[in-house]
Amino acid sequence: QVQLVESGGGLVQPGGSLRLSCAASGSIFSIYAMGWYRQAPGKQRELVATITSGGSTNYADSVKGRFTISRDNAKNTVTLQMNSLKPEDTAVYYCNADLRPMIIAPRLTYWGQGTQVTVSS
Repeated sequence: QVQLVESGGGLVQPGGSLRLSCAASGSIFSIYAMGWYRQAPGKQRELVATITSGGSTNYADSVKGRFTISRDNAKNTVTLQMNSLKPEDTAVYYCNADLRPMIIAPRLTYWGQGTQVTVSS
């Protein structure tokens, strides 16, 4: 059983910073890409940032220059540092991992339970 557990959400004023963390645990053979997605009320879930096992990153245009994604392959964790936060960044943020739970298993996508980020004065 694989679990992704997020932490670090909360309420912050515009211009502030938050750091989200996600830890993958359980039966894991190999993790390929990890990432963060978000979903605001009434909107579809959208990509925020992804990072491969080799460290290649991809960001949504709306967060480039403000957010930084990083991962620790040894600890199976991914972190999202969010700076210069704006009210439009308010959403539930979900951790995502593309992984193979066992050597004989297919690659599957797993999701965390989500953590609320609210940017408001």
